[in-house]
Amino acid sequence: MAPLRCLLPLLPALALALGPAAGEPRRRLALEALGEAGELAEELWGAGLPGDLPELEPECRRLLAAFAEGSAALSGCLGRRARPVRLCQACHRHYRRLLAEYGDIARAVGNSSESHNCAKSILTSDRLQIVVTLSQFFNETWEAANCANCLKNNSEGLSNSTVEFLDLFNKSLTCFEHNLQGQAVYLSPNNYTEVCKNCNKTYKMLNDLYNNLQRMNRQGGESGHSAHLCIDVEDAMNITRKLWSRTFNCSVPCSDTVPVIAVSSFILFLPIVFYLSSFLHSKQKKRILILPKRIQSNASLVNIQEKYS
Repeated sequence: MAPLRCLLPLLPALALALGPAAGEPRRRLALEALGEAGELAEELWGAGLPGDLPELEPECRRLLAAFAEGSAALSGCLGRRARPVRLCQACHRHYRRLLAEYGDIARAVGNSSESHNCAKSILTSDRLQIVVTLSQFFNETWEAANCANCLKNNSEGLSNSTVEFLDLFNKSLTCFEHNLQGQAVYLSPNNYTEVCKNCNKTYKMLNDLYNNLQRMNRQGGESGHSAHLCIDVEDAMNITRKLWSRTFNCSVPCSDTVPVIAVSSFILFLPIVFYLSSFLHSKQKKRILILPKRIQSNASLVNIQEKYS
C-alpha cells in the first residue's frame, strides 16, 4: 500500500492542471507530477495488481490458446479453399474442433469457481467479446455454406451421396481433359466434338444425380436439413455446366423431347381443328335449311300452274 500513499500528494497538483485559473508555472508542475504518477503506475503494474485485475489462471490460458489455434486453423482453411470452393469437404474437421474448443469454454460455467471465472473472463469480461464474435462468425459462415447438407448427421465426414457426386464430378473433369488432347480451351467450338460425344454419358449421369440430390434435399435428405445443397456441390455443378455449355458448346438431348413436341403440336392444331369443324357444321346446317325452301317453292310453282291451266 506504500505506493498508493505516494500517489496522494500528487492529486492536488493534477487538480491544478485541470483548473481554469492554473497558470503556466503550476501547469508545468502538474505535468511533472503526472510523469511521476505514470512511473509509479508502471511500477505497480510490474509488481502485480492485487485482487481487482487478476491474471488468467493456467487452465483459462490453455482454453484460450486452444481456441486461438483452432480459429487460426479454420480461417486459414477457409481462405485456401475459397476458389474453387472446397470449404465443407476440406474444413469440416477444423470446424468440429473449434466447436469443441468453444464448448469447453462455455460449458465451464458452473463446474467450479475457477472454471466459472474462466468462462466469465474469456467470454463476457469486455464489451468486444472477441471470442464470442469469432465463434458467431464461423457459425454463420458454415450455415451460409450449407455444409451440413454435405456431411453425415454427426458431421464426422462426407455423406454417401456427396462422395458419389464428387466421384462423378472428378470423372467428368478427367474425361474433358482426356478428350481435349492437349488443345487449348479457347479454341473454336468445332474442335470440341469429341468432348461432347465421349463425355456425354458421364455428364448426363452427373447432371441427373445433381437433380436427384436437389429433390431429396427439399424433402430432407441424409443430413436432415432441407435447404440449398452445400456450396461445394453447387460450385462443382456450376463449373461443369459452364464448361459443357459455354466452353465446349455441347448440348444434352432431353429424353422428354418427343412427348413435349407431340403435346405442343396437338395444342397448336386445336384452334385449326375447332374452326374447321365449326365451318363444316355451319355449312351443313345451311344445306338443311335451304333444302325445304326449294321444295316449298317448287310446290307453290306447281299450284300456280294448275290454277292457270
